[in-house]
Amino acid sequence: MQHLIEAGRHAAAANAARALLAKSPGLTEGWLLLALAEQRRQRFSHMLAALREAERLQPANTTVLLKLREAELYCGLGGEARAGLARMAQGAAADVRLLTALANLYTMAGAHGDRLRCARQALALAPGDPALLASAAAAETACGEIAAAEQHLDELLARNPDDHGACYRRSVLRRQQPGRNHVEAMEVQLAKLPADSPGVVPLSYALAKEYEDLGQYVASAQHLQRGAARRRLKLSYQVDTDEHAMREIARAFAEPVAAPQARAGLRGDAAIFVTGLPRSGTTLVDRVLSSHSNVESLGEINDLAYAIMELAAADDLADRQELIQRAAALDPAVLGADYLRRASGYLRAKPRFIDKTPWNFLYFGLIARALPGARIIHVRRDPLDSCLALYKTLFRDGSPYSYDLQDLGRYYLAYHDLMVHWRRVLPGRIVEVEYESLVQSQQAATAGLLAACDLPFEAACLEFHRNTSPAATASAAQVREPLHARSVGNWRNYATTLAPLLATLRAGGLAVG
Repeated sequence: MQHLIEAGRHAAAANAARALLAKSPGLTEGWLLLALAEQRRQRFSHMLAALREAERLQPANTTVLLKLREAELYCGLGGEARAGLARMAQGAAADVRLLTALANLYTMAGAHGDRLRCARQALALAPGDPALLASAAAAETACGEIAAAEQHLDELLARNPDDHGACYRRSVLRRQQPGRNHVEAMEVQLAKLPADSPGVVPLSYALAKEYEDLGQYVASAQHLQRGAARRRLKLSYQVDTDEHAMREIARAFAEPVAAPQARAGLRGDAAIFVTGLPRSGTTLVDRVLSSHSNVESLGEINDLAYAIMELAAADDLADRQELIQRAAALDPAVLGADYLRRASGYLRAKPRFIDKTPWNFLYFGLIARALPGARIIHVRRDPLDSCLALYKTLFRDGSPYSYDLQDLGRYYLAYHDLMVHWRRVLPGRIVEVEYESLVQSQQAATAGLLAACDLPFEAACLEFHRNTSPAATASAAQVREPLHARSVGNWRNYATTLAPLLATLRAGGLAVG
């Protein structure tokens, strides 16, 4: 069965697991394999049911319990998951592997304070362990403890200089300065690596970042091009898949979207969706809003996508196009209720909440139908600055279109067309926020944003950098700084490098540059 899962034959793996369990229902491993197959099929309630059966058979099996917590999170049972994680943490005081696994699941749960506690506990048990130093640094970055994160990454690299990924993670923690940077050491490291070494990618991105901080844009561009090209070689991504999907979404919502009447409790008035391309300013807007006394951010929670996948999934699903069609046909009341149930599973102390999942821009039609009282915020930025910000970022996963400038241009055009469509079929529903306006006219733009969300103005929203809540995005370190406009027009420093992007955007009808 494991080989079927690895081969992507998930339905066959699930059927094989069920056949095995019909003969041996007490086989815990069979239930675990069934759960994994159902997870890959994005049938999360079936995954959860299999793991509950495995727990019944072996209630103390740590592997089962960890996977069960994961399934609870996929199913929007955040309260149950966190309670289960807390119980497991009580017995994990001296178990490094379990503490590390718990930290990873707390990340998925958006409980970054608990994540940091577990990561530090694990590190205290094995001081100097490179993997634990990396885990602690990641948790500290999310929690705003930037100096501690840099110290742990320095220690990690002193012990393991060949951890090139740590070089990149350290480079983005702060703005590098003359006399206080890592350029020389990283250039020496990069020169020693074979051209096909995996370390070329993170070192190239790290050097591009630090050279940019130092104002050396030619060197920055050279490293950026090298890193992106090597990264793209490792991907099987085809941009036309995303282009086709966005066209299909527009076709599925071809007419103006009318929201049905909903009971007060199901209108979703508490929800604020902050969306846009990654690196477009969504984290900044999230921090501004969550600095308000009535608003807190749940972060990039994926619960809307999980709800859609769970409700629209089917054994006979043919392809992505059929999934889009099935999603468009979902009962809005059912989808809205399921999403709000999931959101209620997060620990919240304030009446309004933010779902800051950038790619929720794909689901505007569904949000408008299912949650007629929710605020939909779209953050947009100059196309070239937006694309450059994507191109400069080495994502852990996601955004595979960002490593090739023609892919990036085509994806941006598809996104742009979809947004034009949403404005047509959702008149008055989308709150547009211009990144440039926010950074150049902070008070006026902030006041307008708050008013659009029916929130009274609060001065704390102008000092978002003092917001101590966690931020687990690529901008986690940047949003701890006061507002600045350094990146506005930054694309001009890379104009020669970005020539293929400009050509693609112009060919698609955008007046840029």
